[in-house]
Amino acid sequence: MKIFCLGAAGKISRESVLDLLQSDKPTRVTIGDMDEARGREVVAWLADDRVDFAQADVFKTDQTANLMRDYDLVMDGTPISINHESTLCIARAGVHGVNLNGTGPEFAFHDAFVEAGKTYVPGFGMTPGITNVMARYAHDRLESIDTIRISHGAFRPFAFSPAITETTRIEYEPDLESRIVFEDGEFKQVEPFARPLEVTLPEPFGTHTQYIIPHAETQTIPESFKEKGVRLVEVRGTWPPANMQLLRSLYDWGFLENKTVSVGGVDVGVMDTIASYLLQSDQGTTTKLYGYALHVEVTGTENGKPVCYTLTTSHPASDGSVADWEGLRAYTRSVGIPMSIAAQLILDGQGSGLGVVAPELAFAPEVVFAELKKRQIAIHIDKQDIG
Repeated sequence: MKIFCLGAAGKISRESVLDLLQSDKPTRVTIGDMDEARGREVVAWLADDRVDFAQADVFKTDQTANLMRDYDLVMDGTPISINHESTLCIARAGVHGVNLNGTGPEFAFHDAFVEAGKTYVPGFGMTPGITNVMARYAHDRLESIDTIRISHGAFRPFAFSPAITETTRIEYEPDLESRIVFEDGEFKQVEPFARPLEVTLPEPFGTHTQYIIPHAETQTIPESFKEKGVRLVEVRGTWPPANMQLLRSLYDWGFLENKTVSVGGVDVGVMDTIASYLLQSDQGTTTKLYGYALHVEVTGTENGKPVCYTLTTSHPASDGSVADWEGLRAYTRSVGIPMSIAAQLILDGQGSGLGVVAPELAFAPEVVFAELKKRQIAIHIDKQDIG
């Protein structure tokens, strides 16, 4: 099988490729990226004869679609801001696909994937992705669902890459239309730092105040689970405390609006300048604790009684005691590995349906959990009566 790995010069997507190569199924894996130098660096890092490089620009739709057409599947790790363009290329190529962040534009191409007889799963990293599957696990056991509260702790530097810096800024932009909750049958837009909630993550991450963030789970789960009467879907997240402190200050001072200011006669975006500084500073590119923790709480009825399912995740420590999980890789592996799992399940025929399929509907939770366990990522499940 041949897999095209779009945007895989990045630190997260290269982990997806590395996991993919642990299988003997791929016969050819192509790193497709705009940045040839970084792309070839990843080829050298992977050190596998099955891997090569191709320069790919998603804004050149026909050219990039032609590059992909001879492959069985595309793993898309490009930034959130170009989801429409990258998905258009994959749809035009007529092959299976999966991406990391699934922010919504992908569903416009549903009919194209159906017509091609292919499956596309939008957003299969840790969140969205594994969080959706965790919610699905509870869904499958409940007769009715009242609330779904999804939370995550992404313990990584503010700006270890341009794409991550962009994500960090976008999630707290003022007046962002996609920062929503689903409540009592309707989507409601909320402001940055809305609905604070104390969430206890598995050790060593601890308890943090988390706020509503714009995430694809809120967009897809209410429709996917509507037959069980879901009343509330909220998604929250946190980064390391220092990151959150900085974001709050940037918001309070209006910097996140990225207004243009004149510096020495040159017009620059104030947030663009701050992002550039962070990308070049120790403060922006390091943190004390690395890793990823998920917390999904679902309430509803089972056998006629009110219950609460709480699912959490854990992975090896980032202190170097476990090979390949040291430092930043505890974060990048956590995010990158699920996309590889999704790709392999699609190629194995274990995906559900054709077209664009929401992550919570794409795969059986038990199958995904078993694959995560093989890779040292554990799912912990607790059920409590709440009557």
